[in-house]
Amino acid sequence: MQENERSGPGLMLMIGVAALFLAGFFLLVVFGAQSYRGTVDARSGNMDNRALLAYLSTVAKANDTRDAFSLRRDPAMGDVLVIADGESGYATHLYRADGALMEDYCRIGAELSAERAQRIAETASFEITVGDGLIIVATDAGRVLIHLRSGEAAA
Repeated sequence: MQENERSGPGLMLMIGVAALFLAGFFLLVVFGAQSYRGTVDARSGNMDNRALLAYLSTVAKANDTRDAFSLRRDPAMGDVLVIADGESGYATHLYRADGALMEDYCRIGAELSAERAQRIAETASFEITVGDGLIIVATDAGRVLIHLRSGEAAA
C-alpha cells in the first residue's frame, strides 16, 4: 500500500502556515481597529474644540452692535463676558462654572446662576481680554480673536 502524501510532516507544515496566516490576519484586524478608534477619538476632540471656538465667534458676531460687549468680574464666577441684546435690557453672559463654559441669558446686572445657565462645553480655563475693538477669549480648546466692527467694548 502506498502511504498518503499528505500525512506526517507535510500536513503539519500546511497547518502551521495556515495558522500563521490566520494569526497575522487577526493581528491586522485588531491593530487596524485600535488605529481607527484612536483616529476617531482625535477627530471627535478636534471637532469639540472647533465647535466651542465657533460658538464663541458666532455669538459675538451675531450681537456686534455698539457698546454691546462688556467684561464683568463676578466674585463667584470670575470673568464674565456680557453681550447685550440690543435695547431689551437682557444680555448673554458667558462664564466658567463647575468646569464648563456656561451661557446665562438674563437681565443685565442680575445675579448669575449656574443652575439656570446652559452648559456649553467642558473647559478648565476661560480668560477674556478686551481692548481696542478686539476681544480675545482663551479656553482649553484654544483662542478666538473677535474683531468688533461696531466699536470698542467696555472693559
